[in-house]
Amino acid sequence: MMKLEITGEPNPYWIASTDSTDYPQLNEDTTVDVAIIGGGIVGISSAYMLNQAGLQVAVIEADRILNGTTGHTTAKITSQHGIIYSTLKKQIGRELAMQYAEANQNAIRQIAKTVGEKQIPCDFKWCPAYIYTQSDKYVQDLADESEDAKDLGIKASFLDTVPLPFEVKAALRFDEQAQFHPLKYLKALARECSDKGALIFENTEALDIDQAGKPVIASRNGHKVYASKVIIATHFPFFDGGGLYFSKMYQDKSYVVAAQIEEKFPDGMFISAEDPTRSLRSQPMEDGELVLFGGEHHKTGHGEDTNLHYEQLIKFAQENFSLREILYRWSTQDCMTIDQLPYVGHLTPRSPHIYVATGFGKWGMTNGTAAAMILSDLILKGDNPWATVYSPSRLFSTGSSLKTFIIQNANVAKDLLSRKLGQLSPPRELKNGEAQVVNYEGNRIGVYKDEDGQVHMVDTTCTHLGCELAWNSAEKTWDCPCHGSRFSYEGDIVEGPAINRLHHANDEANKVEAKVLK
Repeated sequence: MMKLEITGEPNPYWIASTDSTDYPQLNEDTTVDVAIIGGGIVGISSAYMLNQAGLQVAVIEADRILNGTTGHTTAKITSQHGIIYSTLKKQIGRELAMQYAEANQNAIRQIAKTVGEKQIPCDFKWCPAYIYTQSDKYVQDLADESEDAKDLGIKASFLDTVPLPFEVKAALRFDEQAQFHPLKYLKALARECSDKGALIFENTEALDIDQAGKPVIASRNGHKVYASKVIIATHFPFFDGGGLYFSKMYQDKSYVVAAQIEEKFPDGMFISAEDPTRSLRSQPMEDGELVLFGGEHHKTGHGEDTNLHYEQLIKFAQENFSLREILYRWSTQDCMTIDQLPYVGHLTPRSPHIYVATGFGKWGMTNGTAAAMILSDLILKGDNPWATVYSPSRLFSTGSSLKTFIIQNANVAKDLLSRKLGQLSPPRELKNGEAQVVNYEGNRIGVYKDEDGQVHMVDTTCTHLGCELAWNSAEKTWDCPCHGSRFSYEGDIVEGPAINRLHHANDEANKVEAKVLK
């Protein structure tokens, strides 16, 4: 079997295959009806819906819109979120489980409707979604999930085969699901909003929200946005407001390799029931067909050599298909809640003008669209039929979610203490492309030697809540094992909730550099 090498920097197909945006930076104080912080699927979809309703909207994005988690998705538009409906019916009852199913089914229809009405060329395609298993352990689970999904109005069927080149023990098929190119779709919505008067500000970092009276958003460049309502759609909320979101969520990374294969990929989207997850779907491209092989996962900041996850996906792809060439690879991280349900609604019960959307658990295309529908209704009408099950202040947490809450927060405390108190090696000579956390005269310094031999050093204390960072060898970033903030090797923020960059280790730079550049 030919070994296909992992080369170059991670590069998501969705971003690489669309033109970069160039919206202006906020350069003066601005007043709008609704300010949306975060330019991903929730932010852009919410802006589109509220703009269509006649409200003056501003989207504030720290980077370029759609370059975050939305640009690193597998882009499955599906209500099939693993084995979830049986769990929800048992834990929170049929009525609330029905709300979740209806929200995601309506999100599929909302995307399809928008694509049709606006004639958006985004490779939208109706296709079935499958969960399959090769283990006897999950056969009954899939059978139960099929019955529960049908009871909640989803067109589901239990099967003993799938159109993949390997045998399975059982499978579950959802019909009337879809896939698309998410950035072609959402950049079209952004253009529509902008053309109709919505304001989109890129390279504009929101630092704080003043909740006195109506919200005021303070940006890093000193300008402010005054709004009647604010939506926080920054993936992990950058502003907590007393909601304690950092204690109710953790971030989990997963990986994708995208390749061309010799065979024609079967119709459908596929995901395994067992761990490690294997996710498959195809995507048309100019010179053929791209197949996305996704899966592998670990809590952010907890992987060892993160390149191993790409290697495992390549191995899986080669074992089952004739790989021609790997063209793209990327990773993403998703906010996971303690009860598997997103938080969408008022930031806290004491924040009537501030809304949040987060915790999509790796199913952001439908949950993100549903979130935009819920938030738009809450702002325009004061209510939404699915608001209860998504409510951030819900009171129906179960015993299993309480157990998850205790375990996750115990792990955060363990990570915080173990990394603060753990023994570190003294500086050693590094090869190009290597990194090390070193103890130099009592200081924890993250040292990275780039491919040109230049050394980059930062303080490895996360600027969010003070956890100690871990090196991510695949993405060349410093990642927080507690709440998922990520920083470049120069200390710049790659992903929040942190809002301040890392400090450079300038005082120790010359001494440490002498050690690693022998």
